Amino acid sequence: MSVDATAYAATGNAPAVAVTPSRAPRPGSRRWAVVIGGALLPALILAVWQFVTATGVVATSQLPSPQMVWEAAVDLAQRGLLWQYVAISTQRVVIGFLIGAALGLALGAVVGLSRFADILLAPTLGAIRAVPSLAWVPLLILWFKIGEESKIILITIGAFFPVYTTVAAALRHVDRQLVEAGRAFGYRGARLFFTVQLPAVIPSVASGLRLALAQAWLFLVAAELIAASMGLGFLLSDSGNNGRIDRIFLAIILLAVLGKVTDSILALFERWAVKKWA
Repeated sequence: MSVDATAYAATGNAPAVAVTPSRAPRPGSRRWAVVIGGALLPALILAVWQFVTATGVVATSQLPSPQMVWEAAVDLAQRGLLWQYVAISTQRVVIGFLIGAALGLALGAVVGLSRFADILLAPTLGAIRAVPSLAWVPLLILWFKIGEESKIILITIGAFFPVYTTVAAALRHVDRQLVEAGRAFGYRGARLFFTVQLPAVIPSVASGLRLALAQAWLFLVAAELIAASMGLGFLLSDSGNNGRIDRIFLAIILLAVLGKVTDSILALFERWAVKKWA
């Protein structure tokens, strides 16, 4: 037995064996395992999709083949429309999400920290939250026509409530001893909030932001399906009217990919914020 593997006990002559901790997996290998594991199901879906369309199990009029969807993407890209639709929809989501998240954080902090604001505002905001997204569309079109304002406002509404709800609920349950300790160090008002209370709820805030981003994409489609002449929601609506099921699938896939990419970016921010402040 090697010297590194044994040691003498503090009392007596019996040898004590030192337990060597197991070697942790390298971060790089784990990352690749996550990437490969996450790609398995999409690859399986693509293989099954190709199989059922190639063998005629499902008619291509109901389910276009992957090649048909790819050709539709190439056609739109060559005409300069594909990336324009993607850019416009992404821009609308980002702007609406940022505005909604900022308002949700501010109002959630007010309601979560003030009992009076909770009594005054929470019931009304809870009722407004229950209104379906499509119910806002006719009103926004009437007020703001079919311009960008109506779409941005609708996306802002969608992004606002997840952040507001999670922040308000989390701040109500911040450890009172932690708050009192902050006050003992002379922290008050905004300084107490940003130094003690907000860092305590960073994980909840990050979760609310990711939910808000998903809601923003949902509300984007609601806005563009009815009141848009460009964007992925418009592509869905226009393709449905023209019977272009290949473009419908293309729009759905693009929405899924964009939603996942933006969520992954926000997940990186969540990891950094939790590491820095939580």
